[in-house]
Amino acid sequence: MRKPIIAGNWKMYKTFDEAIQFVEGVQDKVPSNDNVDAVICAPALYLPTLVQIASEFELAIGAQTMHYENEGAFTGEISPAQLASVAVDYVILGHSERREYYNETDEAINKKVAAALAHNIVPIICCGETLQEREAGTTEQKVAGQITAALAGFDAQQVEHMVLAYEPIWAIGTGKTATAEDANQVCGAIRATVEKLYDSATAQAVRIQYGGSVKPENIEELLAKEHIDGALVGGASLQAESYLKLLEAAANA
Repeated sequence: MRKPIIAGNWKMYKTFDEAIQFVEGVQDKVPSNDNVDAVICAPALYLPTLVQIASEFELAIGAQTMHYENEGAFTGEISPAQLASVAVDYVILGHSERREYYNETDEAINKKVAAALAHNIVPIICCGETLQEREAGTTEQKVAGQITAALAGFDAQQVEHMVLAYEPIWAIGTGKTATAEDANQVCGAIRATVEKLYDSATAQAVRIQYGGSVKPENIEELLAKEHIDGALVGGASLQAESYLKLLEAAANA
């Protein structure tokens, strides 16, 4: 059985003091990682401090993006070597906002996945369709193409330890959520893509999250589905109370 994973993506929210207050506030309340993997992906400025605080309990800290080079003249970027040097556990790669606003390509995301693995950082690889693509009936084709490109060149053992995240672009930050049935269908198509690229054992091992206006009110229904192994959460991860409710639901799923 795949262990659920709840990853909060804070995006460009929270001051330094607010970030510390959040992590300290959940310190004694995060469920055992025997039952759920709890992750917070915070702004890069805060990562070293949050890693230090979270090392006292079962909360993993992740980054929201990174470059694929270890160093170089890339003003404003952060490298996998820099993330590894402060013991970051996860990194979100290929989020739709990065693809749309910062022109990230499938090729660049594939390079970033390789760089993350080289530094023992678990990549959370995002995929998802626009409203126009959903209405055109090309959702499964779109996500299969993104996942195929992201995983190119990696073996089954590497893929088993990655996290894949289905985030319909039309549901991110809009208050709209794919139905649990629709989300499960697409997550199932992602799993089928992994099986086609590798084998059944790899497809059954890899964890697939759903993201897109996930809240405590809908998390249980989503996690009850066969192919949904957790959530990549935006707004509901900004408040300790709602984040802890998500973790509790996942731990009891």
